[in-house]
Amino acid sequence: MELTPYVDLLVMATRPRATEPRLTHQSHVVLSVFLDDPAAELAGADLLDITGLFSGTLYPILMRFEQAGWLRSHWEKIDPSREGRPRRRLYRITPAGKARATALRAEILGGLPA
Repeated sequence: MELTPYVDLLVMATRPRATEPRLTHQSHVVLSVFLDDPAAELAGADLLDITGLFSGTLYPILMRFEQAGWLRSHWEKIDPSREGRPRRRLYRITPAGKARATALRAEILGGLPA
């Protein structure tokens, strides 16, 4: 009986480059939200609702993506006492993040390039 070598395409496609964050299923979920609307600025609470992830999973992913330059964030410019709530940190995908996330999605969905 001849054995066929096993190749895990998901691991190969998501193996990080030297400067890239580690990618997991959860991080792909987060990237997909940003790819669905690249112009959107989303608060962590929005992402928690959309993804269904827990804060202990989501916020480290956001930090890794921001450190890699895939996301940028800023505090919204409101007066918390006037709004009756704290300021939110808003996240947006960068052009570099969009390009890399799109390439990763193509690798996973379309197979690895030759």
